[in-house]
Amino acid sequence: MDQNQHLNKTAEAQPSENKKTRYCNGLKMFLAALSLSFIAKTLGAIIMKSSIIHIERRFEISSSLVGFIDGSFEIGNLLVIVFVSYFGSKLHRPKLIGIGCFIMGIGGVLTALPHFFMGYYRYSKETNINSSENSTSTLSTCLINQILSLNRASPEIVGKGCLKESGSYMWIYVFMGNMLRGIGETPIVPLGLSYIDDFAKEGHSSLYLGILNAIAMIGPIIGFTLGSLFSKMYVDIGYVDLSTIRITPTDSRWVGAWWLNFLVSGLFSIISSIPFFFLPQTPKKKKKKKKK
Repeated sequence: MDQNQHLNKTAEAQPSENKKTRYCNGLKMFLAALSLSFIAKTLGAIIMKSSIIHIERRFEISSSLVGFIDGSFEIGNLLVIVFVSYFGSKLHRPKLIGIGCFIMGIGGVLTALPHFFMGYYRYSKETNINSSENSTSTLSTCLINQILSLNRASPEIVGKGCLKESGSYMWIYVFMGNMLRGIGETPIVPLGLSYIDDFAKEGHSSLYLGILNAIAMIGPIIGFTLGSLFSKMYVDIGYVDLSTIRITPTDSRWVGAWWLNFLVSGLFSIISSIPFFFLPQTPKKKKKKKKK
């Protein structure tokens, strides 16, 4: 009899242990997937900041317009943050995060698309301003023309001749891509942290949050490294003979391969979205037995 009772207790204990193991594995898988999304999130932010000067030169747009493009990320974030925070907890949170990462990746790829539609970059040959250790700051052509024509024309006419007009309206794709990146990034933090708070053991959620923030720092490291590497590559690398290019990365007319930054970050975001679509809505949480 004692042996039969022992076998019965062992059989009852095994299902509960299996449930607990599945619960722990489900949460760990979610943490691993969320870590990838955090890296993709910070990588995209750094890529945008490091490529902003090349975008300004490539599209020949003003600094104020570049700032507007950079701010489109916050615009996209504000458009959906309220709806995601309110309805997200009632829906399948892992899949929503996966959809957000996928949209974030599409935004990165969309940002790089204008490079393939605009044709080759043609730098100005009139002004040749190279920066070196022995060079001194030179006046821009616009400022020199202002000085020479100050006595011959009114200030309004001189000012109009120095306005910088947009060279291409393809920057709209960059604006839309950055906005999509802001929309896609919205569900990652609020839904990810709420998922951890709901299913992590008591007192462990703060530990998991610290680990996620530490892992997220990998994104800026990769972003600055890629930004430095691609900025030294000519924008039309692979399309033109580099031996015919007469400017160097130290030249003010140089435009680096900014589009490669967004392609890499966009593809990484799409890859990071895949695991979320295979995760359950809730881990297999162990149910507490009611005491009789």
